[in-house]
Amino acid sequence: MNAVSQVFALIAAGVHLIVWPLESFLYGHPRVRYLLTGSTADAPEVRLWRFNVGFYNLYLALGLGAGVAALHTDDRATGRALVLFVSAFMIAAGVTLFASERRVWRGALAQAVPPAVVVIAHLVAG
Repeated sequence: MNAVSQVFALIAAGVHLIVWPLESFLYGHPRVRYLLTGSTADAPEVRLWRFNVGFYNLYLALGLGAGVAALHTDDRATGRALVLFVSAFMIAAGVTLFASERRVWRGALAQAVPPAVVVIAHLVAG
């Protein structure tokens, strides 16, 4: 897997690592709610859901990190499979986010574009 794919995999992992505490622990702050949803309105009934979704972001980031680490060992096939699978998952989640609520398009782009670069760079490099 080429350097561009690996760098963008780490960028995608970084985005998801940043979002993890925002959704899981800091959603109670109006500024965080506005950043994530475009609204400062609180919805306490979604606290458990947000907490869980935040941890999804952590696990996706860890998956990309493990994939990139595996690329630098003798298990390159596993690394490539992990990076491509998690990237595809992130792309699909970004598309789903945009389709479900267009006003959070910035978040959808942040979620989907870096992993899309991973996949495209990998395909172009052959």
